Amino acid sequence: MSCPICGRKADEKYKPFCSRRCADIDLGKWLTGSYTIPAEAIDDENPEDLSDPKHRPQ
Repeated sequence: MSCPICGRKADEKYKPFCSRRCADIDLGKWLTGSYTIPAEAIDDENPEDLSDPKHRPQ
């Protein structure tokens, strides 16, 4: 298996990475939000059509 950051052979101690440095780089990407999954935004403010009397807040 190769390191997902630099492509070198993975080290058992840091698997799937080759070194602590590459593991830290990956962690940094997670913490800064670099890894994301594309998705459509959901409007949490108006989840339903409020013009319909059934859906009006009471």
